[in-house]
Order: sequence, then C-alpha cells, then structure tokens
Amino acid sequence: MSDHDIHGSGPLDLNLLRTFLAVHRLGSFTAAARQLSLSQSTVTTHIRALERRLGRELFERRAQGVTPLPHADELAARLSAPLDQLAVITGEEPSSTVAPVHLAGPAEFLGTLGLTVLAQLVAQGVRLRVATGLTESLLEELRAGHHDLVIATRRPRGRTLHAELLGDEEFVLVAAPVWAERLKGQELPTALESLPLIAYAEDLPIARRYWRHVFDRRLHAQAAITVPDLRSVLTAVTVGAGWSVLPSYLCRTELASGVLRLLHQPEDPPINTSYLVQRPGSSTNPHVTLVRERLLAAAKTW
Repeated sequence: MSDHDIHGSGPLDLNLLRTFLAVHRLGSFTAAARQLSLSQSTVTTHIRALERRLGRELFERRAQGVTPLPHADELAARLSAPLDQLAVITGEEPSSTVAPVHLAGPAEFLGTLGLTVLAQLVAQGVRLRVATGLTESLLEELRAGHHDLVIATRRPRGRTLHAELLGDEEFVLVAAPVWAERLKGQELPTALESLPLIAYAEDLPIARRYWRHVFDRRLHAQAAITVPDLRSVLTAVTVGAGWSVLPSYLCRTELASGVLRLLHQPEDPPINTSYLVQRPGSSTNPHVTLVRERLLAAAKTW
C-alpha cells in the first residue's frame, strides 16, 4: 500500500484511522465501538469512508466479527506505532490504546498452567480476556475474529491460521491409595474394568485412548461418574471415588504428595500434542506478541 493510498487528495480524518486500527485489533465493529465510546453505526461509517478513500475493502464481514484482508494487515502494521505514540502524547492511557488479548483454550490447561505464567504480564499493562471450550469450536471462533490466540489440541487444517507447536501432554493412569492397595497383585488392565471409573465424557475418550495405546485392547467399562471438567475428575479421584486417566500436568502435585498413585508406568505412554494458533492480523497488537512468546517459552518447562 503506497503513501498515495493513505493520503490521496486532501486531508484524511485521523479518526478514520483510529477506528480502523481498533476494528483490526479487536476483530469486531461492536467491540471497537465499545472501546472508542462510539456508536456501532459510526464505526461502520468510518470504515466505509476509509474503504472508499482507499478504493478497496479492508475487512471480510462475517456472521460473527470481521476478518482483516491483506491490505488491512499492511495498513495496520504501518499505523500501529505512530497512532499509539500519538495517543501517549495526547495523554491517553496506554491500556486504552492497546487492545486486550483474547486467549482461548481448554479450561483445565489455562487454569492450571496458562494463567500461572501469563498473570505476570498484567504488571506490564497486558489485559487478558480468556475463553474456554473445545478445540473445534474455538478454531471456528478464531477464524471469525473472536480470539487472538487459541491453544488447540490438534493442528488446524488449511493455511489461513498460523500454528506453532506448544508441547506434548502425557496421560497417566491414577487412583487414590485405597484403590492402589486393593489392586496390588491383580492383573491389569482386567482388574480395573470392574472398579469405578471417573471420566470426562460418557464415551470415555481419554481412557479408551490409553487402553488402545498401552494395552492394545478395547476398554470394556462404564463410568461411575462423568463430568466435563478434568479438574473435577481429579477431585473425585483424589477423594477415592475411583480411578481415571488424566494429563500428568494436572495431577503432578497430587502424585508428588502421595494423595494419588500411579497404577501403571508404560514405557511409551500416550501423549497429546498442543498447538498455539494465532489469528491473522492479530500480530499488530504488541501484547499478543508478549502473550505468545511467554506461552512458548514456558511450555519448554512443562
């Protein structure tokens, strides 16, 4: 995009550029209007006026939010630093000029590991807006501009989203000491299938995967308790309700203290690979870069 594209003939209203940058950073006309204390119709008018001035569309309108086109990414990259500097000169708070970072991922991972390392960034002015959910729906929301970063349990298909390897989580077979004592001398995995199983879902996705990978057989069991939150599964197992298969990061403390016991230690435990996926265009927000770099650095020690 050339200087002529921006300057054209005659002065360009600076408010159009401020509005454009807010929409680009937030991925939403509604969110930009809220941040700028404008009506949504005013934001729409500003963007349309800027598009007419440049002679091209800047955003792809979707049912939920907007996605910046390549011309918009280029323009945002040129405008971010000077407009942020101007905001400082005019006395605006830095937190009002840098948009919050919208991060999404599994609730258990974010609650146990993610926020532990990201909380330190608050002192640097970073604002976080955290959402949780399943990978498929979160990636769709990322494409629609709802999030800046998503921690995903699979690599997204296609080339529209940039994915980086975050790390591998190992799954472990665990129970409270009372069950571990009862199982001494019994043959695994058969002995477990008659004992209470605590699971994430009715179809036992994690336990079935463990059985296939480690024991090379199907799991024949029904859950005694199902709860769609692995932290709640951990609680139930810790108090002695039954056994389960959990990510090792989630129960590391309980295993170290002895309130949980490993029931089996395979040479090749099943793992699940996580990815950090970024929305196109969100890199123009410097705080997105801070969050991304902190997560990738911390993942090396998880």
